[in-house]
Amino acid sequence: MGLDDKIKNAAQDLTGKAKEAVGKVTDNEKLEAEGRADQAKASVKKAGENVKDALN
Repeated sequence: MGLDDKIKNAAQDLTGKAKEAVGKVTDNEKLEAEGRADQAKASVKKAGENVKDALN
């Protein structure tokens, strides 16, 4: 994966962390769950990147 994809994945992870934090502060369980889901998606994508990088 290219640098562009890595930046997008990092942004998704940061967005997820922010959503989760705001959800906790505002007691919004839905927003908190969305944040955790965004972080999980970013982690899966990062793992895929690591596998591809290892094979290259």
